[in-house]
Amino acid sequence: MPVYVWDHRPEYEKEREDILDAVDTVLRSPQLILGDSVRGFEREFAAYNGVTHCVGVDNGTNAVKLALQALGVGPGDEVITVSNTAAPTVLAIDGVGATPVFVDIDRDTYLMDTARVAGAITERTKAIIPVHLYGQCVDLVPLQELAARHGLKLLEDCAQAHGARRNGRIAGTVGDAGAFSFYPTKVLGAYGDAGAVITSSDEAERELRKLRRYGMEDQYYVVQTPGHNSRLDELHAEILRRKLRRLDDYIAARRDIAQRYAEGLGDTELFLPQVAPGNEHVYYIYVVRHPARDQILEALKEFDLHFNISYQWPVHTMTGFAHLGYAKGDLPVTEAAADEIFSLPMYPALGEDLQDRIITALRKVLARG
Repeated sequence: MPVYVWDHRPEYEKEREDILDAVDTVLRSPQLILGDSVRGFEREFAAYNGVTHCVGVDNGTNAVKLALQALGVGPGDEVITVSNTAAPTVLAIDGVGATPVFVDIDRDTYLMDTARVAGAITERTKAIIPVHLYGQCVDLVPLQELAARHGLKLLEDCAQAHGARRNGRIAGTVGDAGAFSFYPTKVLGAYGDAGAVITSSDEAERELRKLRRYGMEDQYYVVQTPGHNSRLDELHAEILRRKLRRLDDYIAARRDIAQRYAEGLGDTELFLPQVAPGNEHVYYIYVVRHPARDQILEALKEFDLHFNISYQWPVHTMTGFAHLGYAKGDLPVTEAAADEIFSLPMYPALGEDLQDRIITALRKVLARG
């Protein structure tokens, strides 16, 4: 049986009755758009994160995009972020007419190297987007200080860090807002695209609610500012409400798998995930590193194991962003990591038998040299 980096089916079989009941609940309700399920999820996800507001949107990309707009970022502005991220982070910046500016990453954690941010600030800089990557948080203390000193907005990209904490603070609650994706693979995932923005700013919340609904506030067909059709779907919201109750269990299962990997592979040549001081990792992805990455991945196919690389092509090297003017060598740590990292299967329903199969196969491949 082939093993892939992610598989929703074991979890669905376990939760099938509740998921189908969620669908039935929505389809029997009188309102299919922005109804009780969206309002309920927004209320409950805000409470889980300890913030005042949650605004559900249609996907994680638009969560970042609408949050930027709500925070006043637009054409002519610059936004500092990283190239070692999923392209949607950068596409959202481009989508509001701003220019992404990249800084390099920390070699051990692959998170934003916050010491490099000050040198990237210009008179056009309007915001910083730290990406809480792979399941752990960027150190936001120095970024808060920079944002306060230069009058910048701080938007946390939390697409991979639901429930992650640093020094007791949960992801998405330190900056001006936190953007989440609920793509199916996420720590908290729907059964399709979905997203949300959390904030304790009343002004940002009002703007977000207008922007996700064409730019309308009170009266339908009365556009106050050009917006989007970016509403969270009722079906996904109700499913997310049910799964939110199990989020801490999902995180605990991921940590157990990570511990089993660490015990089974800790004495090999693989560079295993490093947890930054103060972080409580949720292991959205279990990223390892080896200079012979490509040969290892090819050899694992013999065992019917098919792993993933996150991310093999840094955003600044993509042809779609050639207009930004970056060249190979500009972000050396990011580029070196992209040549060596790969991800082991990681999802809560991954059984111990498959974990053992993965560990055993990796050890055999690595032993060949």
